[in-house]
Amino acid sequence: MPRRVTVRDIAAETGVSIATVSRVLNQASNVAPQTRELVEQAVGRLGTPGLRGGARPVAGAVYVRCPYVLTDYFGLIVSSIAETLDRHGRRLILNAGEAAAHQPVLARLALESGLAGAILILPPEPGDDLIRLRGRRFPFVVVDPRTTLPRDIPSVSAAHFSGARQVTAHLVELGHRRIGVIAGPREWLAADARLSGHAAALADAGFLPTAELVRHVEPTTEQGYLAAGELLALPDRPTVLVAFNDKAAVGALRAAAERGLSVPDDLSVTGFDDIDVSRSTSPQLTTVRQPLQEMGRMAVSLLIRLLDRHEVEALHVELATELVVRGSTGRAAPSG
Repeated sequence: MPRRVTVRDIAAETGVSIATVSRVLNQASNVAPQTRELVEQAVGRLGTPGLRGGARPVAGAVYVRCPYVLTDYFGLIVSSIAETLDRHGRRLILNAGEAAAHQPVLARLALESGLAGAILILPPEPGDDLIRLRGRRFPFVVVDPRTTLPRDIPSVSAAHFSGARQVTAHLVELGHRRIGVIAGPREWLAADARLSGHAAALADAGFLPTAELVRHVEPTTEQGYLAAGELLALPDRPTVLVAFNDKAAVGALRAAAERGLSVPDDLSVTGFDDIDVSRSTSPQLTTVRQPLQEMGRMAVSLLIRLLDRHEVEALHVELATELVVRGSTGRAAPSG
């Protein structure tokens, strides 16, 4: 059995003090960039202090981080992760809620005793923090990454591009040409992929997207309502609103109702996710179903394979989405 790597070993390898190594491992800000890189390279070669050699831990609990309220979207993912981990005999440590978004969790994960690995759901941290965690040889899987990840960081997401392409193609078939888009935040990977899918469907039909018809917002009901209000106030308003998610679509429905617009006779509205609220509106929402529970199960499957030291080639897994047509979409109405 290889001996346990210590902070002293890293200090001897790099020629810096033990205190400096500790500051780097705890992601303290008062370390020169070149020194930080030197220490992290040594950790990559020797392993994280506290683990034997460079081997990944097998025994231990799985840390699940979801720094959001466990609504029907995140709740479905977390529940499926918990159920699947239980089947594998793994204990779960849950870090959830909006307050968790401001906790510097990633810096200490590799140093926590009793942790085998982690599943990070839509992590708000910059990509560099995830790369740093990977460099410490701590096994983790990202669910629904916010930004583009290196190939060797395992992730599970839905097929955002094809889902958006499906819903826009459906709208084009109904005769819609002036399509308003309530998009997600510009820096989100999913928002970019869905906009690309939307543009691809328009291009297939021989049209170009119109910048004035796109609003980037946080995907909440209130922000969907405000964005829809702006789009519907245009002199030549859109005949359909494509929302980033079902919650934003609910806000769009409220904005339409306040203006006396009938859905789908005067205006069509679509969502994305197919959570419970999509079936609670009147009319029910046309949306794109994300396999939320399967995303959780797949994340556990990837992590267990890492913990068992199996070869994992398909590190970025994209699960298929499905267009669900309901009553909120119809033939295009005259604009104006």
